[in-house]
Amino acid sequence: MILLRLFWEFFKTGLFAVGGGMATLPFLYDISARTGWFTTGQLADMIAVSESTPGPIGVNMATYVGFTAAGVPGAAVATLGLVTPSVIVILIVARVLAAFRQNKYVDAAFYGLRPCSVGLIAAAGVLVVKVALFCADRYAASGAILDLFNGKAVALAALLLLFTRGVKQTKKLHPIVFILASAAVGVVFSF
Repeated sequence: MILLRLFWEFFKTGLFAVGGGMATLPFLYDISARTGWFTTGQLADMIAVSESTPGPIGVNMATYVGFTAAGVPGAAVATLGLVTPSVIVILIVARVLAAFRQNKYVDAAFYGLRPCSVGLIAAAGVLVVKVALFCADRYAASGAILDLFNGKAVALAALLLLFTRGVKQTKKLHPIVFILASAAVGVVFSF
């Protein structure tokens, strides 16, 4: 039964997460809340692992969640559920798009999907920032404003922002350098 539910949850995610892998994050938060298959903290770990492993992040996260919920069969079923809608839609679109591409309604629909993608990705970004940089539970327990922030994570994020955008010598480094460096910092400083 869990395999069918995994397939269905990720089929819906794959069908409606327009904009790429990061657009799946709001759906994953919803799946976490409704199913209990993983916690918000585990989702943050999944994001880190999915970002640092080869392949599309959405597929990596579906595989990770499926494995967490039901082992290897769950990983395969969740991944299949996520990609199935895309395959179906691409086959249909490829078949009919040539005939309708100049249609003003089709063109308007594609134009309208752009802000939708931006909104979903921005929402995912806000959720990642919330999980990675803030400690709402610690703040609620103590009431101290400094407990609201994860100091180590904020410092690492600020350094990464500086090195990826502000320091001329490191701006052009491949993202994997920053991912590996962040993983090393996480190990050394016990994140």
